Order: sequence, then structure tokens, then C-alpha cells
Amino acid sequence: MKQLTEKQITDNWNELRTIVNNTFSGDRLEKLNKMYDYFEDRMVMAPASGRATFHNAMVGGYVEHILHVVKNAQLLKDIWEKQGAMINFTDEELIFAALHHDLGKVGDLEHDYYVPQDNDWRVKTLGEIFTHNKELQYMTVTDRACWILQHFGISMTQWEFIGLRLTDGLYEEANEKYLKGYNPDFGLRSNIAYILHQADMMATHIESDQWRAGDEVESEKVQKSVSKIKEAVDTEVKEKFTKSTDAKDIFNELFGEKKW
Repeated sequence: MKQLTEKQITDNWNELRTIVNNTFSGDRLEKLNKMYDYFEDRMVMAPASGRATFHNAMVGGYVEHILHVVKNAQLLKDIWEKQGAMINFTDEELIFAALHHDLGKVGDLEHDYYVPQDNDWRVKTLGEIFTHNKELQYMTVTDRACWILQHFGISMTQWEFIGLRLTDGLYEEANEKYLKGYNPDFGLRSNIAYILHQADMMATHIESDQWRAGDEVESEKVQKSVSKIKEAVDTEVKEKFTKSTDAKDIFNELFGEKKW
């Protein structure tokens, strides 16, 4: 199971705050920093998902995931642009949407979104390391993200809203009318949503691959340990057998001398 060290968690948080301070300015930066200060203790520790079979279900997983999506979005935007795609949004708009597409996973103003799963069966059988907090009013992650941003008075441009709103693609049922419309007048007029969805999917799958790779390494370590123990036992037994050909002596060597 992948885990982040205290230093990695701290470095990731500092990197996120650096991105915020280097990308935004003025009144919006002031309000963003107020929001990040408010959620710092919770956000820095938050997982990105609840189950090991998803992605980054670990302490600090949320911030690491956000950083991956921001970086992927910038790389993919360059690829799209080089291939002749229409880019009618700014880097600031792209980064804003990437930073906040999962903001709803920090919870509301009082409660965490995820809490540790205390049911051992669900942890061991389902890999459900965290579970949803029952204290929260139900909202989709995206709706809660928008609600949090408006609470702190943080405005969005049209493309920022479209990008943030549709990052989950068709995994969010509410996005279907945006992404499967048959009326050309209702089609998306920017590629920002497609780029962000690809960036999020890339991050999610790579994080999941890394998690599984970590599990495989741990499994290999266990198997090697078991093999070494078995080899040591087999060697000991073989040595005891070679010391004597007498059945009684062999029995006594292996199991101790018996008083019959």
C-alpha cells in the first residue's frame, strides 16, 4: 500500500500554495489564500478517494492528486495546441479549474468529506480505507466545490466553470447534457473540459497503477520471506537426515527423544 511520508505531504502542500500564489493575483488571490488557510489542516491530510481500488486513498492523497491534474492539464494543453486544437482559454483558467475540480472532497465548513473506515471487514474485504462522512449534507463533489468557492466570494470565468463542472466527464450523470448533446447550438465551445477530463483520468490511472505496484512489491517481499523460511527449514531437515540413517535417530533429531 502506497503511503506518503511527512516530508512528501509537507512538500506537496507547499507546492500547491506556490502554484496558487504564482498563478493568481489581486482580490482573487487574496480570497483563494483565505480559503486555503481555512482548510489547510484538513486539506493537507485529505485522501483523494475512499477505496484502495480507486486512487490515492491515503493521507495526503488529495493534494498529490490535484498537483498531478494541474501538471497533466498543462502538458495536454500543449499537445492539443500543437496538433491544431482551438485554445480559447488562458493558462490561469486551466489551472483554476484543475486546482478546484475536486474541492468538494474536503467537506463543508465544519466536517470532513472522508472519515476513516472503522469496520475491519470493509477495510480488509472491500479495501474501503475511508468512508463518506454521514454528517454532511449530500451534494455531488462538483456542486460542493462550487458552493465552497462562492462561500469565499471566489468568482469564476465561464471557461473555468465549464472546465471544473465537466472534469469528471460522463462519470457524473449531470454532465450528460453537456457532453452528449445532439443540437450543435448546445455543443461545447471550448476544449478546456476535454483537456481537464483527460488530465484527471491520466492522474487517476497512474496513481492506481502506482498503488498496485506498491502492493505487488509488498507481496513479493512476503513471498521472498516465506521462501527463505521454507528454505531454512528444508535445509535444517536435510542436514538432520544426513547425520544418521537410523530411523529412530532421525525421528529423535527432528522431534526430540521420546520416552516410550
